[in-house]
Amino acid sequence: MDKDQIKPYIAARVAKELKDGDVVNLGVGLPTMVPAYLPEGVSLTLQSENGFVGISGEKPSEEDAKYIVNAGGQPVSIEKDGAFFSSADSFSIIRGGHVDATVLGALQVSQNGDIANWIVPGGMVSGMGGAMDLVVGAKRVIVAMTHTQKGEPKIMKECTLPLTAAKQVNMIITEMGVMDVTPEGLVLKEYNPEFTVEEIQAATDADLIISPDLKPMA
Repeated sequence: MDKDQIKPYIAARVAKELKDGDVVNLGVGLPTMVPAYLPEGVSLTLQSENGFVGISGEKPSEEDAKYIVNAGGQPVSIEKDGAFFSSADSFSIIRGGHVDATVLGALQVSQNGDIANWIVPGGMVSGMGGAMDLVVGAKRVIVAMTHTQKGEPKIMKECTLPLTAAKQVNMIITEMGVMDVTPEGLVLKEYNPEFTVEEIQAATDADLIISPDLKPMA
């Protein structure tokens, strides 16, 4: 798969998991691409943990770009029915279980749903962000990420990096496939036809359970 196709491919597949009317929090990077691929008739309320709901998919005007940024510091615009509020209120929304789904990137995810996405030991970070609250507070946690990093697996039997949270991930979507986290283990339910199941397993440290209903990625 061409490198430039990978992130749009993942974002387009993630978009199919979101329902009309959902309140959704999108992590920085790849997840912010998801709204561009929503099916016709699906409208979301996008929440930003730095204090507003109603992020618009439109390119921000010069005026908006001066004053409105998402949690990743990227300039955004706001819908006409959007609202601003304090960071405390924003985290009350998250911790109160009012976010239907969060879509996050990750450094590693384990086969039992552990997620590590906030630090590489020895690296400099500005802070842990809202991920620790989101993965516990959101009703559904979808990880959208590349399958490997520099050839090394990111889907692990056990995470080797510091955890953001344990056993909170519901689904993993990469350029290779779609995996559900279940009590029995990690179930591969869709695959990218550009890869064989054997190639997907070889790129995965975790043990994959192959769904009997395995199908090509939509």
